[in-house]
Amino acid sequence: MGKTCNGGNLYNKYESKNPLVKLLMRKFFTDFESIVDPIKNEVDKALDIGCGEGYVTKYIHDMGINVEGADVSEDVIELAKIRYPEIKFTVKSIYELSKHKEIYDIVFAIEVLEHLDFPRKAVEELKKVSRKYIFISVPNEPFFRLANVLRLKYLRNLGNTPGHVNHWTIWSFRRFLESCKLEIIKFKVSILWLMALCKVCR
Repeated sequence: MGKTCNGGNLYNKYESKNPLVKLLMRKFFTDFESIVDPIKNEVDKALDIGCGEGYVTKYIHDMGINVEGADVSEDVIELAKIRYPEIKFTVKSIYELSKHKEIYDIVFAIEVLEHLDFPRKAVEELKKVSRKYIFISVPNEPFFRLANVLRLKYLRNLGNTPGHVNHWTIWSFRRFLESCKLEIIKFKVSILWLMALCKVCR
């Protein structure tokens, strides 16, 4: 969704006035809620890792889920704390979650893995700190890049958002999740994004 390597949103689609972007984001959150809402009563404690400024964390919070936001960037965590003081935000690396010795019923990694040099290592950490569920979303390629080209952005890189080092299609993303020993419970294509609710296989 456009995070820089240092955290935060490169392009703030959450507050965009563009009617098309607003439509895409409404669809994203509608699909997100349709997947998460049926299991939210099983969740006493959740983590949104790579939360950036906390926009999605706030949405999860407003669904009635006890959620903590975390990001590797101290700067964006400070912004999130100011923006949403009712939510706990902490500085954490996705690669070092288990060292904090906290366990969650569900861990969200929303538009995070495409930025990582070692996404498989990150998923292993998600598995260590999740009691039951992991929710992961990534850009739906090649359509995400095409959308950037259509809005005349990042043309020198053929529409690739700066910081995106991994690119998944519907099929390659499913294969990646399965190769990480995750059981896919629900999988949804939300136009420019792929969403998966997974169970941790013990």
